[in-house]
Amino acid sequence: MTGESAAGAAADPLVGIWPLFGLVLTTPRLVLTPVRDEHLPELIDAVLAGIHDPGEMPFSVPWTDAPREVLITETAKHQWRLRAGVSTDAWAINFAVLHDGRVIGVQDLTAHSFPLLRRVGSGSWLTRSAQGLGLGTEMRAAVLQFAFDHLGATSAVSEAAAWNGASLGVSTRLGYALNGTTLVEARCGEVDVQQNLLLAREDFVRPGWVAGVQGVEAVLDLLIPGTPD
Repeated sequence: MTGESAAGAAADPLVGIWPLFGLVLTTPRLVLTPVRDEHLPELIDAVLAGIHDPGEMPFSVPWTDAPREVLITETAKHQWRLRAGVSTDAWAINFAVLHDGRVIGVQDLTAHSFPLLRRVGSGSWLTRSAQGLGLGTEMRAAVLQFAFDHLGATSAVSEAAAWNGASLGVSTRLGYALNGTTLVEARCGEVDVQQNLLLAREDFVRPGWVAGVQGVEAVLDLLIPGTPD
């Protein structure tokens, strides 16, 4: 155990059991850390407060259409499934996004066969009251810095509905290039066009700040096999 991971485990025993709980990214306005159970009540409140216009569906899986009682339980189950599914072959880190100490959304970072491909994917959502403030760009820039500068990723992909100007705007500001389209079923019986995006590390348009990163050494063995201490 490195000095960093030992210190984290001493301060928080759960970090010694699940090192991802010690991972913290900080930006000028936000704190991102993998979702813990204590985040769930605020996370569910952010979901129930609304993420998008009910007449639109920005997600390829229309999970927000579920009834309130289903959204509550499935949001919790989804977080537990992601946590249990982390392996060196494939992983998904769901970061709770905190603004002024309160959870306002989620930013994820995913990878498959990362040691070979060195590519990550990302997805996110913000509760509607936190939209339009530039926070979506800030939180994506944070995980991209983590992936490129600390994990050694060489490229990143993302996608959004072709009509979703807000999401596509985040990608454009950060340097992503258009990478073809895919037809997807957005809702039962509805077809949507998904815009795919690709970002090479050298094309990343970096913000004027550097994300703070804590706890990275302790998570490398979970995410990248054979990483030296």
